[in-house]
Amino acid sequence: MGYVRVGKLSELPPGEVMEARVGDRPYAVCNVDGELYAVEGICPHRQGPLGQGALHGHMLVCPWHAWEFDCRTGRNDRSPEVGVATVPVKVEDGEILIDAG
Repeated sequence: MGYVRVGKLSELPPGEVMEARVGDRPYAVCNVDGELYAVEGICPHRQGPLGQGALHGHMLVCPWHAWEFDCRTGRNDRSPEVGVATVPVKVEDGEILIDAG
């Protein structure tokens, strides 16, 4: 599928996260001080929607049970072996694109 447009950079200010869908797959796109990161959008704990969570620095917090993931690496804050996959993200002409595979 390759890179797919998921939103406008102007709609994702620093310190915020947005939920993006490509087909039936959700993703979380995070803006950490102007750097964009994307991860698969389902929490492995109870399948919470990570794109609806909060961003604290580079830590993405699941809205359901407060599990935290480093949006740069996908690693869980408690158990490094539990995490979410990272997804390549880029910006072209003000549009956010993720590599949905």
